[in-house]
Formats: sequence, structure tokens, C-alpha cells
Amino acid sequence: MRYIDKTDQKEKEMVQRIHLGGSNIAASAIIMGCMRISEMSPQNVNALIEKSLEVGINTFDHADLYGGGASEEVFAKAMAMGQVEREEIILQSKCGIRPGFFDSSKEYIVTSTEQILKRLHTDYLDVLLLHRPDTLMEPEEVAEAFRQLYDSGKVRAFGVSNMNPMQMEFLGSFLPYKLLVNQLQFSAAHTGMIDSGLNVNMKKEAGIDRDGSILEYCRRKGITIQTWSSLQYGFFEGTFLGSDRYPELNLVLERIARENNATAGAVAIAWILRHPAKMQAVVGTTKEKRLEEIAEASRISLTRQEWYEIYRAAGNVLP
Repeated sequence: MRYIDKTDQKEKEMVQRIHLGGSNIAASAIIMGCMRISEMSPQNVNALIEKSLEVGINTFDHADLYGGGASEEVFAKAMAMGQVEREEIILQSKCGIRPGFFDSSKEYIVTSTEQILKRLHTDYLDVLLLHRPDTLMEPEEVAEAFRQLYDSGKVRAFGVSNMNPMQMEFLGSFLPYKLLVNQLQFSAAHTGMIDSGLNVNMKKEAGIDRDGSILEYCRRKGITIQTWSSLQYGFFEGTFLGSDRYPELNLVLERIARENNATAGAVAIAWILRHPAKMQAVVGTTKEKRLEEIAEASRISLTRQEWYEIYRAAGNVLP
């Protein structure tokens, strides 16, 4: 695999970088999600990684359960086929979901991370996330696991996924390191994270605060939000792009896409990146062309009016 250096290209043609949680880890605003690569050939994954780097995407998201670990294995084989240096990419993975239960025990976190590293053929992860809140979590154990992994050089930084503010506050009070990331579901068709903040003091469904104002909390604490299912609606129910369920949303996305010589998918990702919270969008496509098209989101500057038009076109009503 050939790493393509784009330093001579215009800044607007590159996927911008975000310093995770204010750290020195410079990760791309668009993340290649690796959940669906387990059944791909190493050659095709190699091409997908190469395309990611070509368009400025340097961050790759894994989890120990993706493909039962096969996604990490095929990723490692793809990396071995080329010449890209490990230091040129940001690798993150997640652990904590096991068949039928969640597990945040020290033993599991450490063992799972070591297995992740083995499957990825790497000495370290840039970021390790706890995949789901575990009501049986003993924060002292999590702190011990994180400290062991950090001191041994196996993990550079830590974060969580799907946690609310108090869960993060509780866990963080035991940790020697700042939680840099919270990975949360968010898209133009899944807007719960912002709905309640727009409908404060309103006696309506959209005004119900289901996540403890996690958006505002992360912004206040300087924690980077990573959006999963960035082009999906519901809980893995499918993409809203071209869906009969979202005719008005698609009309608006397609119109703005034409005006920007881009695709509707790029506009939908640009909608996420436009938010001043400076989120990262995880995209799970396995198609090189589609990844290249989505990367165009970085050059699309939505106006405030366009942003709210997309929000309303998804069926949301402003108070």
C-alpha cells in the first residue's frame, strides 16, 4: 500500500484534523468505521485504507466484537500488504460488550486490549473506548486497567461510548487520565442529542432530556464527540439516504448537494461537521468511491439557514 502525502494540496481538499479532547492526537474529522470489513479480502481493505489516506482520513475505528475479531485481523493483513507506517494512522478500538452482558472488569479490559493488539499486529492503540455503560462497573478496577495499559505503552488515551454526563463524571473521578472521547449515535435522522436543547421548557416529546445534556457536557469539558450511524436512522434500521421514510430530507440534501457539486451523503456528513462541537463522524462504507465522495464533506460550508433546513426536513419542528 502506498501512503499518499497530500501536503502540497490545498487545505480545503483535506479532511480537517481534530485534536481529540484537546490532546496532541490529531485525528481526522471523518473516521473510517471498520465494523463491516470482516468479510472483505485483505486486498480490498488495503485499497480502502489507501483511499482513506489519500483523501485525508487517518483514523480507523474498531471494536473487539466486530466480526468476532475478524475485522481487526483483516485490517492487520491489509496493513501488512503496504508501506504505510503505523505512526501515520490513528487506531482506536472498543471493548466491554460480551455475549449477553457488559463487562468493565479490570481482567476483561486488559485481556481484551491485549487480544485487540495481537489481532491488529500493533504494539499500541491510540485510543481505547469502553463500548457501553456497565451498571456493575467498579471504577477502581477500570482505573487500574487503564493505568496498567497506559504505563505499559499499550494505550495512549482513553474514552467511552454511549455514556451520559454523570456516568462520565463518576468514572472520571477515579481515573488518572482525562476521557478524550464519547462515541454517540447522531445523524440528520437521529437527532435526540440536540432535540431537548432546542425544546427546553416545552411540554412535548422532543423536549424530553434522555441523555443528561451530553452534548453541552462534552463541549464544556472539551471532550470530542464521535458520531456513530452517521448516515443511519433508528437503531441499525438502515440509511436515510434515498429512503422513502425521509422524502423531504432527501430532497433538501440532494438540492444542496447539486449546489455544491457533491453527493447527498457528503452534505449529510457536512451537517454533522458544521456543528460547533467539532464532532468526528464515523462512516462505515466499504466502497472506495463512496468514501471519496463522503470526504468531500470537508469542503462544504453549510450556512446556518441550510443547517436548520436539513434539521426540519428530517421531521423536526422548531418551537
